[in-house]
Amino acid sequence: MRRRDFVGGGGGLLAAIVLPRTATAGTWQDRPSLPYRVQEIYPAWHRGRIYVAGGLSPDVDAALQNISTRVIVYDPESSAWSDAPSLPEPRHHAYLVANADELFLFGGFVAADGGRWSASRDVLRLTAEGWRVVDAMPEPQSETVAIAWQGRIHLAGGRQPLGQRNADWEDQGDTGLHQVFDPGSGQWQPAAPLPTPRNSAAGVLLDGRWHVVGGRTVRGGNLAVHEAFDFATDSWSELAPLPQAAGGIAAAALDGRMYVFGGEYFGATSGVYAEVWEYEPQRDAWNLADEMPVPRHGLGALATDEAIYVIGGAAQAGGSETTDRLVAFRP
Repeated sequence: MRRRDFVGGGGGLLAAIVLPRTATAGTWQDRPSLPYRVQEIYPAWHRGRIYVAGGLSPDVDAALQNISTRVIVYDPESSAWSDAPSLPEPRHHAYLVANADELFLFGGFVAADGGRWSASRDVLRLTAEGWRVVDAMPEPQSETVAIAWQGRIHLAGGRQPLGQRNADWEDQGDTGLHQVFDPGSGQWQPAAPLPTPRNSAAGVLLDGRWHVVGGRTVRGGNLAVHEAFDFATDSWSELAPLPQAAGGIAAAALDGRMYVFGGEYFGATSGVYAEVWEYEPQRDAWNLADEMPVPRHGLGALATDEAIYVIGGAAQAGGSETTDRLVAFRP
């Protein structure tokens, strides 16, 4: 194999240089399959375990519009899945975020008003009694990117209703909204908007900044844009774009680098990307790190100290071939 390096500068893609690969490809190791097939998930690490909540699943009755209430937990030590308390109602594209010792779920889409794409403002928290609605976002925000930083939770980008109607996919438009939630006080504050409004992006905390990469717009399709947020200055900067525009991706940070997995594309043809892209912040450069054994979109990715767990997703663009795969990737 050969290694492709994509070096950025001034926020643009300046060069594509083909160099000999200096390391072997990553290793992929199957782990126990999820208890159900699911896509459009945003999983989280909480108390040393992986949590997956809701999502779209062919294993859910069509009468429920294939939207799941299920919450499942993977323990890496026992290498086993178990069930956690279910969500109060079916929900997809909702973002799980662990903050301190608490687990929150933000937004997502629910079935309402005759459709299954009704954007929710709900903020749920997992308690000893199960999931409880503990707050509401000032504005609905789904298919977003979220992160916990110094006790507060940031949400940026995604989709929200274009007008009064809030039921179907067509009712939702892209947003650059950046909302910050303080679980201690229950207060919400605005922050600098994401410069490129988009949905289905991915984000990680890397080099003290929040990197948001890729995604797509409702009307314009996939994007390669890569923007990073500086918490101290409340400002965004543009960095080297993802070499391949993609939406429906997942990302995780390991050993000081960001890894971006999969995604889907539409157009004259449609499909799912196999590439795994690696970003080096010191050089503001991307490398083609590997390819996924089973390309997927609508998946999740979470890193431990040694590996990245790649979770669920679909092997075909859209709702087809949703999987129950759990794989550990070691670069």
